[in-house]
Order: sequence, then structure tokens, then C-alpha cells
Amino acid sequence: MAIDSALPSPLGTPLCEKDAKALRFIEEMTRNADPVQERVLAAILSRNGETEYLRRFNLDGATDRDTFKSKVPVVTYEDLQPEIQRIANGDRSAILSSHPVSEFLTSSGTSAGERKLMPTIHEELDRRQLLFSLLMPVMNLYVPGLDKGKGLYFLFVKAETKTASGLLARPVLTSYYKSEQFKTRPYDPFNVYTSPDEAILCVDSFQSMYIQMLCGLIMREEVLRVGAVFASGLLRAIRFLQLNWKQLADDISAGTLNPNVTDPSIRKCMENILKPNPELAEFITKECSGEKWDGIITRIWPNTKYLDVIVTGAMAQYIPTLDHYSGGLPLACTMYASSECFFGLNMKPMCKPSEVSYTIMPNMGYFEFLPHDPNSPPLSPESPPRLVDLAHVQVGKQYELVVTTYAGLNRYRVGDILLVTGYYNSAPQFRFVKRKNVLLSIDSDKTDEAELQKGIDNASLLLKEFNASVIEYTSYADTTTIPGHYVIFWELLVKDAANSPSDEVLNQCCLVVEESLNSVYRQGRVADNSIGPLEIRVVKNGTFEELMDYAISRGASINQYKAPRCVSFTPILELLNGRVVSKHFSPAAPHWVPERRR
Repeated sequence: MAIDSALPSPLGTPLCEKDAKALRFIEEMTRNADPVQERVLAAILSRNGETEYLRRFNLDGATDRDTFKSKVPVVTYEDLQPEIQRIANGDRSAILSSHPVSEFLTSSGTSAGERKLMPTIHEELDRRQLLFSLLMPVMNLYVPGLDKGKGLYFLFVKAETKTASGLLARPVLTSYYKSEQFKTRPYDPFNVYTSPDEAILCVDSFQSMYIQMLCGLIMREEVLRVGAVFASGLLRAIRFLQLNWKQLADDISAGTLNPNVTDPSIRKCMENILKPNPELAEFITKECSGEKWDGIITRIWPNTKYLDVIVTGAMAQYIPTLDHYSGGLPLACTMYASSECFFGLNMKPMCKPSEVSYTIMPNMGYFEFLPHDPNSPPLSPESPPRLVDLAHVQVGKQYELVVTTYAGLNRYRVGDILLVTGYYNSAPQFRFVKRKNVLLSIDSDKTDEAELQKGIDNASLLLKEFNASVIEYTSYADTTTIPGHYVIFWELLVKDAANSPSDEVLNQCCLVVEESLNSVYRQGRVADNSIGPLEIRVVKNGTFEELMDYAISRGASINQYKAPRCVSFTPILELLNGRVVSKHFSPAAPHWVPERRR
């Protein structure tokens, strides 16, 4: 289809013909969401209908939605694990996909408690690349001039593992960064990074981070945006600068590279980048040697227009710390993706984090939605709910995302709970609510991530008058006491040590968290005495960085790592308890009265 770049898109006026094509594609897909979904499912079933998995359900060549929904069950990872294990062990027959499985994509090690293997095929790289190609044309509508500078993005790969049969198993972003699509990408003035590919592709996380930070400092005046995959990753980069600024300044002053950077390809590429610059080294020393790090991002990279990081879901807790270091720069959340499938993009990327909604692109896979009511009991297997199609979800309702992919996942429960906030054309827009996982339970109580996050947010308000905030937290259900109780580990950012929160305030924080939890928990505390007072243990600064290093040493991806919101693994608990500097307990029972029954 010919595109006239002079014609404005309903989204806005594109900057160039390339942007115009991307915006028109978005319009075409979102205006025809339902027929596109119908075609996507038909294409998937035409391709994979004769696989071993789908033959079990006697589709008999049917590719329509009604037959598919009536015969193919909704499944979880555990349901598919035997088939996935066969593929991992070397069975090359058409089990899930008619196309050969090219590799496995590993899910985040802390999102669901275990590393899951998601089969993928070569062409999925093109599909992911297509979604990536839509991000900047949308961003250009809101932030002009991004072609006049560079992006400082902290991007990392993980050393991949192999299954018994030799298939690669690695995180989705490692797969992308190591692909030809990334390594041979054409020059795009809107997507120029300060980091050389050699640094991004270095599996040694210290060397990779060191060079990416070094290049970002050298090109500081060219940087227009700063980012990482998750907010936690960007904060880790700032912490790295705090710990290593002196060596970085020395390298810049002398024009020589830290001998701890040994990767030959990195050392070679840096020959053309690193030149003696004593003036820049002096500036870095001046900015980083002081105690005040508020606004450090805009002080070092003064032309930064926004931070490009995920701050939805569990990442929302990092917003105050990002604001502290950036001086309140806008936070852009651009896309929604997972190891199973890339889903969609944010059509208003410069909106407030609390307003972020993602528009699902109907060409990426076939999407269904399982109605989710947090107040209703689980449905029995004998009466499964009817799933809702993409174009028919209701605004204001919550759903669990279910996906069917070209790579062979059929009606697979992703585990994400989404809230429908509206529609763009005929494509729904969703706000990410949470992962469908219970975090804490002592008795009959069940506390999920969203509830715990709400409690942390409310308790954090008590810290504001002390100019302090929660940098990071995790929790566990301590059943060594009778009754058991919730323990929350807090790492605090205290800007004025002389005005630290008192023991009394931190004890009160415990109670505020409890008041924020559900009625079943509060009943256990007040009426049943089945749950003891909540405890907050404050840990030394840097503890959660140690926790991340430990997780990476055990195989977690630095790109996908998220601090676990609940821990139970003994070595991790020992690490946390070994860094505790103070303990605090709820001074009273939370409010609870019996619910009125009708």
C-alpha cells in the first residue's frame, strides 16, 4: 500500500515517510482488530493444525474461532511441560509447531518462581522487530528532535545455556541482541546508541556496564534519552557510577582503558572512542565526589528529555528513586512484551506512569481474555468460563491474558492480569495490574503483589517528612514464630542522616502496611490470632544489589531481573538477615470488624 508521508495520521503528523508507513500500519491494524485476529488464528491453525498437539483435539482442518474454542483447552505451562521437555531433549517431530523450534526463550527467573522454556521459531524475530519499529514513530509525535542526538541505554546479554539436545535457551532480549536483525540493523538516526554493540554483546556484566557507562560519559552532551529495560536496571547503572566514577574519570583523563576490561573486541572498538579529556574527567569528579546525588542524571546528561524504562506493575515502586536521581524527568513506558509473545505499545508514551496503557497489536498473535474478578472464588474445572475475544473486552473489567502463537502455544495462560482502560479504534487498551501470583500466606490469608505494593506505598508516606524513601523491598512469611508473621525487608534512601526516621515511625510503618492488607489477613491478626504482628527489617544500603549479583551468579538474566517480592530460598534469607541493621514491629492490631452478610 502506497503511503503519502504528507498526509497526517490520526495520531499526529509523521516526521518522515518511514514514520508515516508505521503510523498507517498501526491505524490499519487497530481499525480492523477483529478481522485481523480472525486471519491470524486461521493462519496459525492452517500452519500448525497437523502438529501432534493439535491433532489430539480433532480439529479436522477447521481454522475458525468457534471450533478452536470448543475443542482446544486453555492451558498453563505445567500442562505443556512434557511436550516442551521432549523438544528440549531432542525430539524434532512437529509436536507444537510445524516449523522447527529454533531456540527456547527463558522467562524471568523471579516472575513465576522458576525458569520456564518458551519454544520459538526463526520468524518470530521478524515479528518482534516489527513491533520495535513502531515505537520511535509514535515517540517522535511527542518528543521532537530525537534524531539530533543519541540514546544512553544500558542493554545486556546473558551467556546462554543449551538444552540436552543442544538447543539454545536464553532470555528474549539476549536472543534479539544476538540476532542478525539487531547486529546488521540499518542506520536509523532516531535509534543511535552511545553503547557500541561490542559492549552490549559482552557476557561479562562488569565489562559491559563499565564500557556502556564510559561511552555515555564521553558522549554526555549528545545524550537525549537515558534508559534500560526495567527501572531497576537503570538504578543499578546509577549505583555502578557511584562505585566506579573515579576509575571512569581516570580513564577519560588519560585516554587509557581500565585493565580490568579485557574483552578484545571492546578494547579494539574503544581505540576510536576513548581519547584524553582532562576537562571532562574534572567535571565528572566534581559532580560525583560530593554527597548529593539528587538530579545526577540531568547534571551529567543535561540534554536528556526523558527516561525510557518500564515503571508499571512491580516497577512502580522505583518511581520516587528515579525522580530523585533525574530531577523529575518524564518516564516513558513504550511497549508490552514477554517471553511468550510481544503484545503491543503505548500510544501515549509520555503519559504519567499511573496512566500507562498498552494497545494490543492484533497481528502479533491470537489473544483471548479470561475474566478475572479478584473477589470471586476460583471456577471449578467442570465449569470453565468462556473466554472473551480481543475486540469484545469490556472497559473497566480485569482479564487474564491468554495467547495463541505462531510458535506453537495454544490458548496459553500468560499469567498477567490486565485492566481494560479504553479502546484505540477497535483495539482495546490495557493497564498492567499484576502477575497472577499470591506472595504471602500464613494461614488462610492470601496477600498478592498489588496488595503488598499498596501497603508499601502507604507506609512510605510516613517517610516523606524525613526526606526518606524505600529504594527496594522483599518479603517472606516467617513461620518459625508462633503464630507466623509477615516480614518485609526494606532498603531505605535517607538523604539526611541527621533526620532519619525514628524507631517509632518505622514501627508505625508496620501498622500502616497491615491496615492496607485484606480483611482475611486483618481477621487473622485481630480475631483469630493466627497471624503475628508484621515486622520490617531495615537492611544496609547495597543489600539488594548483592541480591541481584547472587541471582545473576545462579543464571538470572541481568536484563530481565526483578527483585523478588517474596523470598523463601534459604541462602537468600541468610544474605538478607545478615545485612539487617534494625527491626521494627507493628505496635497494635489493625482495624477489623466482621463483614455484614446479606
